[in-house]
Formats: sequence, C-alpha cells, structure tokens
Amino acid sequence: MPVQYRDYYEILGVSRDASQEEIKKAFKKLARKNHPDVAKDQDNAEARFKEINEAYEVLGDPEKRKKYDLLGENWDQAGGFPGGGGGFSGFPGGGGGGQYEYHFGGSTGFSDFFESMFGGGMGGGGADPFGGYGGGRRQQSNRPMAGQDIEADLLVRIEEIMTGATRELRLSYQNGEGEKTIRVKIPKGVGEGQKIRCAGLGYPGANGGPKGDLFLRVRIERHPLYRPAGKNLESDLLLAPWEIALGASVTTPTPHGDVKVTIKPGTAPGTKMRLKGKGLPKGGDEHGDLFLIVTAEFPEEISDEEKEIWKTLSEKSSFKPRGI
Repeated sequence: MPVQYRDYYEILGVSRDASQEEIKKAFKKLARKNHPDVAKDQDNAEARFKEINEAYEVLGDPEKRKKYDLLGENWDQAGGFPGGGGGFSGFPGGGGGGQYEYHFGGSTGFSDFFESMFGGGMGGGGADPFGGYGGGRRQQSNRPMAGQDIEADLLVRIEEIMTGATRELRLSYQNGEGEKTIRVKIPKGVGEGQKIRCAGLGYPGANGGPKGDLFLRVRIERHPLYRPAGKNLESDLLLAPWEIALGASVTTPTPHGDVKVTIKPGTAPGTKMRLKGKGLPKGGDEHGDLFLIVTAEFPEEISDEEKEIWKTLSEKSSFKPRGI
C-alpha cells in the first residue's frame, strides 16, 4: 500500500512561511490541549498527540523542514528514497538478487511517511546488505559474511523513561518472510540518541553468515510540560502577573507527582527554581532535577473592567522599565 503524504503545516495549523517561533507556539498550544492526560477526546488523544509531535519533529528542525519543503508531495519520486515503501530497501533500484525491505508499520511511534522520509537505514553508508562495498567481488566470495545492520528511530515517552517499559513493534519483510511482532525492552533512564540492540533482526548474511542487528535509536517524544536536558528537566511555571508581583503558593505537576512551590513577591520572569530529584532517572534510586522557569502568562482577551484596573495601576505605579 502506498505511503500517504502528510501535511505537517496543516496539522499544526500554520502557514508554509511561518517562522520557527510561530511553529513552536503552535505546537505548545496544541500539545497542551491534546496531551492524553488532559484531552477531552480520550479515544483519539494518543493518536492526535503523536501526529502533532511528528509534525513538530519535522517543522521544528530547520534541516528536516528544508528537506520536507524541497521534496513536497512528490517526496517519493526523489532518488535515494524508498518509493513509497515505508521501509528500508536492501537493494536500491532492484539490483542484485531482488529486493529486501523492512517495514515497521508506524509502530515505532512515527508514521510510515516519517519512517520512509526521515528514518534510519542500513549502516555503512551505502554498503550492500551483505556487508560488501560496491558488491561484486565480495559477493563472489564463498566466505560466510554477516548481514548489514539496520537503524531506525524509536519514539519514547518521558513516562516510559521514568519506569522502563516494553513495546511491541511490527516488523514486516517484503521478501516473502511475512510479518512478525517483536517485543522491545526500553530501559529505565534511557537517553536521547542511545541505541537499543535487537540481535539478529538486520539483513540476512551471505554464504551462511549470521544476520545483522536492528538498532533502535531513542528519540524522546516532546512533552507539553517538560523539556529534557540530560537527566534534568525544564518546565515553564506559568503564573499570572499578580502572582509574580504579590507572591503565591501554587501546585505544579512533576513526573513524580504534584508539588507545592512558593513564589516570593517580585520574583522576576525567567527565574529558575530547582526541584531536586524531580527529573529523569540517573541510575539506581537517583534522579536528575526539575528546573521551573517562571513565566508570566497574560490572558489573550481582557474585559473592559480589567482594562480599567490595568489603566489605574499604570497611572499609580512608580515602576519604570529598565534602561529608562
């Protein structure tokens, strides 16, 4: 079945000439609304959130966005990309002994379209699937040769990193071997870019040689609240202007449960507040920290009465902006 093109701009509700800041704001707004923990439409929340995440994964990365814009809806006609196969072609162009393709069917957390356009592939930078470069002489050898390894991205949620998890991936081979479901263990505390090895799930070997391996490269799913920074996390603590000015006691979520924090009067926006041990697992029972960044949140619309209050405040205030 052909892989369907995905319009990431439409998913985020932004124009094609939107700035990176506009794309970031659109993602944050949609992510907060559609995260499975808070979404009203629970039946479709997870699928919708993954769709939003994937769109931002591409449009929020200038290099991926450039590639996406360059190829457009004719992405599968460009040389060097699987022609709508949604997998990794062991014999580009159908050369050699036939075609050997792998498909994950969107089970890595990314869609078939993303896997086809941005997914990893056979290791070795253009090597043939039997471990030879340029093929001819190596393939004529009778020596057993190991098959080539495969790499693919695996989208992992912060919740899975906190405790560890087991995921099922659908792995199908377009060479008559059919489809199999594999169980992949996601270690507690796994980090961005780390690779999970699945032995013997790569390309087949030659002359009785062993199969290569499948390496799943961890990509941490963007969360509407938390931003990973190594084993630490950052989160915006959204406060009303009067809470910043007068001080407040507020409850904020953390991956370890809700925590009450005290805001001192006059705390400046941008101030970082450290919650020790409320970050990602470091090993054993140790965890990184969670840093709350004080952020002033203003209502998009204010009533006439509120306008008058702000006006009165501005007339009576002795505050002068910095630099004046």
